[in-house]
Amino acid sequence: MDNLRRVIVDFKKLTPEVLKLLVEKYPDGYDDDHIITFRNAQGERVEAVEVTTSDTKYLVKISAKLEKTMANYDEDDYADFDDDDPTAIPDVPIDSEEE
Repeated sequence: MDNLRRVIVDFKKLTPEVLKLLVEKYPDGYDDDHIITFRNAQGERVEAVEVTTSDTKYLVKISAKLEKTMANYDEDDYADFDDDDPTAIPDVPIDSEEE
């Protein structure tokens, strides 16, 4: 039975709570087996990884910034922020060679 609220999360809207869930679920990063592919309302192909809380299923869009942020995650970096504050996660510079 799946009565969970479904939320698609872009990197810009990522919160400390969801980031922590991602790091806990995928401590070594995610791989192709974890990626869910779907089409959004505009018909664009979207790749995401899934994490679930007691009431919400989050589909977090895959990006180079997400991978780098997960790899460098330190819970203490977010101690001064609310769990639901998307401004807590800094924009991550990505070298163009990595894209």
